[in-house]
Amino acid sequence: MNKTNKFSPEVRERAVRMVQEHWDAYPCLWAAVESIAPKIGCVPQTLLEWVKRAEVDSGQRAGLSTAERERIKELEREVKELRRTNEILRTASALFAQAEFDRKLKS
Repeated sequence: MNKTNKFSPEVRERAVRMVQEHWDAYPCLWAAVESIAPKIGCVPQTLLEWVKRAEVDSGQRAGLSTAERERIKELEREVKELRRTNEILRTASALFAQAEFDRKLKS
C-alpha cells in the first residue's frame, strides 16, 4: 500500500519550524502543536510526528534518523532479493545435479 503525502516537504518544514519557534509561548509541546496544526491543515498527531522526526534527524532526540531508516529499508530490500536469488540458484543446482545423476544411470 503506497502512502501519498498530502503535504509537501516545504510545508512540513515550515510547520515544524513554527512549532519550534513558538514552543516557549505554550505550556507544553502538545499545546503548541494543537494550536499550530489547524493553521497548516493537519491533525495534531501528524504535526507532532513531524516535530519528533525533525528532532531525531537533528540529534536532539534519540532514534534512527530518516537517512538511517531509508538505508535500513534499502538493505532489507537487497537482502530479500539476494535470498530470492540464492533460492533460485539452489533449486537450479539441485535440478542440474539430478539431471547429471539420471544421465549417469542411463549410460
